[in-house]
Amino acid sequence: MNNHHKVIIIGSGPAGLTAALYTARANLSPIIFEGVQPGGQLTITTEVENYPGFEHGIQGPVLMDVMRKQVQRFGAKSEFKEITEVDFSSRPFVLKSFDEVYTSDSVIISTGASAKLLGLESEKIYMGYGVSACATCDGFFFKNQKVIVVGGGDTALEEANYLTKFAAEVFVVHRREEFRASKIMVDRTKKNPKIKFLLNKTVVEVLGKDEENRKSFTGVKLKDTKTNEVSEFLCDGMFVAIGHQPNTKLFNGILDMDENGYLIVQSGSTYTNIPGVFAAGDVADKTYRQAITAAGTGCMAAIDAERWLESQED
Repeated sequence: MNNHHKVIIIGSGPAGLTAALYTARANLSPIIFEGVQPGGQLTITTEVENYPGFEHGIQGPVLMDVMRKQVQRFGAKSEFKEITEVDFSSRPFVLKSFDEVYTSDSVIISTGASAKLLGLESEKIYMGYGVSACATCDGFFFKNQKVIVVGGGDTALEEANYLTKFAAEVFVVHRREEFRASKIMVDRTKKNPKIKFLLNKTVVEVLGKDEENRKSFTGVKLKDTKTNEVSEFLCDGMFVAIGHQPNTKLFNGILDMDENGYLIVQSGSTYTNIPGVFAAGDVADKTYRQAITAAGTGCMAAIDAERWLESQED
């Protein structure tokens, strides 16, 4: 019973850490499984300007460090481990981290979402050798070089702007002429003298060399979406920023999901289809997907869990 808890939180982004803050202050002694990306997506985000309370903005990783220290102050504990299996068929719920077994009276799922990739075989080959899905992680390695960013949303344009701190030239590759990104982000990107646009284009192949087991990225093949013409574009790196996929594979066949894999919660709450299991953040939000909305639903999940636990005692 040493591994039994009142609340287990899976995931450690704004949703998970906010849930931990509220459950810790309610004396529920939560344990947070931080998973493969401690701190969530904000750890690969540069300047966060739209999180209330930070007048001049704050770096994503710094914000998550502050949140983690805050929840630990109230007694929440972090396990830098991945939950690999769950059994919600009976209570207490059973969760496994490889060979370790944990049980819990309630579970808050805040596993977030992960970056989508293009799905090209050549993309896999050169991932980490010129191909990246994280400008914050890898931008430093492209000083004074020529890179492309694939995508047309806020994330793609934010990454393009960030990369101009290092790269000599940044080209945004987008399959249409219109952008999904907000107008302020589009205007900011167009004003940046280091950024150019390759519109109505898709990446169909990643090019490179593999000599004596040393891989080197050399560029991409681009297909024109209007003419179908394919051409080579030589550059030093490619950053993929085409959206995210909810991290819900662990719960397939266990929890209700929509057609895109987002967890379904009851209207106005964080209740999933299994009593005692709650979902917060991007794992259940395909509409807003912001740090502040994730934190808000983390708070909701904590309150829902606390009240549900009280009802079970009654």
